[in-house]
Amino acid sequence: MTCAEKLEAVFEGKLVDTVPFALKGWRIPQCEMERLLRNEGLCILDARSVYTVASPNTETETLTFNKDGARYQKTTIKTPKGMLTSLTKSLPAEKTENTTWQMEPLFKSPEDYAALEFIIRDRQYTPDYASFLRAQEQIGGDAFFKTTAPGAPLHTIMYHLMGLTTFSVEWAERRNRVLALHEAIVENERAVFSIIAQSPARVVQCGGNYAPEVLGKERFVSYVVPHWEEVTSILHAGGKLVGCHLDANNKLWAREIGESALDWVEAFTPAPDTDMTVAEARRLWPGKVLFINFPSSVHLEPASVIEATTKQMLKEAAPGDRFIIGITENVPDNRWRESFDTILKTINRFGRLPIAC
Repeated sequence: MTCAEKLEAVFEGKLVDTVPFALKGWRIPQCEMERLLRNEGLCILDARSVYTVASPNTETETLTFNKDGARYQKTTIKTPKGMLTSLTKSLPAEKTENTTWQMEPLFKSPEDYAALEFIIRDRQYTPDYASFLRAQEQIGGDAFFKTTAPGAPLHTIMYHLMGLTTFSVEWAERRNRVLALHEAIVENERAVFSIIAQSPARVVQCGGNYAPEVLGKERFVSYVVPHWEEVTSILHAGGKLVGCHLDANNKLWAREIGESALDWVEAFTPAPDTDMTVAEARRLWPGKVLFINFPSSVHLEPASVIEATTKQMLKEAAPGDRFIIGITENVPDNRWRESFDTILKTINRFGRLPIAC
């Protein structure tokens, strides 16, 4: 089976020859070691959008500049209701995926509500299925492609539009205005999910990165769970398999995840890095595909510990269906060669399906 066929089969709940080992995106450079790993079975789970976004009634200007070795990008959005700016920062790195920090969010004060709501309601979405199909055709079986969908709107407001400090103040003092923004996003993004439902993508990742220490149980139940309910009802009608990126501590809302209509969980990171093991996830989330993130801290350990950790996860995942050992975070340049090689060799030796308990 090709990489694409193997991953698709796992998402469909079918039993393959061995548990897949897959990178989320092209997280290692093209080199001799990368070629050897892929020849031995390393898979790639990539992503492409199936729609484009346009804002016909706003004007956006972007200024990029370098300062103290960092790259900054200042974005100015002009609307009939006012002008908003944001600032991001990124550092050069010899990696296939870089991290960008938000230095200044769009929303800075209560005077920005009108302009921000205008920006949200002005967004228009158009299907772009050709780009997805072209990526599949160009890569062939070397990678499996999912697509992405927006996550819970309240989380978008918290992290992307306001930032946590400002959100905390607004949630306490002007919650009605925050919820009006929330409703604007909900109404606007319904068009996105209808487009995705009719797209050629089979697997959809719908937002994520929910941290219980920040979001809290009450907001999770009130705003994330209803979002899942609406989105899965639309996407399931289009034959899609819907998942969420849940890489933080999940014990607080493990029951809600298990009872949800989600088909799969992306980036679930087991202990020792979070508060749940693979065995607990399998027990609490029956029937869901687990595309886990191999615990980041373990990459720093000797090969013997990496092998033992891999074997333990395989044992806990028995019989091994609906299970993918993945890498969803960047791994230090001086560790990925030994770590990935050890994980893959261990899977190829002990991860043949079905795995005995």
